Amino acid sequence: MTTVRPERPTDADRVRELLSLAFGGSAETEIVDRLRGSAGSISLVATEAGAVVGHVLFTAARVEGRDLRVAALGPMAVIPERQREGIGARLIAEGLAACGEAGYRAVVVVGHPSYYPRFGFRRGSSFGLRCGFEVPDEAFMALELVPSSLAGGGEVRYAPEFG
Repeated sequence: MTTVRPERPTDADRVRELLSLAFGGSAETEIVDRLRGSAGSISLVATEAGAVVGHVLFTAARVEGRDLRVAALGPMAVIPERQREGIGARLIAEGLAACGEAGYRAVVVVGHPSYYPRFGFRRGSSFGLRCGFEVPDEAFMALELVPSSLAGGGEVRYAPEFG
């Protein structure tokens, strides 16, 4: 049985390991290490029999010139042998709920355009949003947790730790 809970300090090494396995490198591991515990962050792990099998991180982002609480989803990873079993979907769903409870009004993500729409994400450009770094239009998506919160659009700036 899979359990989703907030990340604990004792989970850090296993989260690093699963990010490296899932992404095949260290970039995402370094991002998570830099952002771990940052103000407004929500870090969740999926566990089975006490072992960490998945992780998702949400961090504070901002829309230039606006006073709007926006979270950035990512990275999200599940150990390769457990992918496509719904663990990532559960992490995202519970993370979105936690973002709403934390007062975030919207969530943005740079990710696979065939995956994130199932959670209600749609192209950021449909809200008039632009990503603060270059990504394909179809990969930059947003979800309003509070209706019409993204009206007016703008440029989304991720935390500087994303580099």
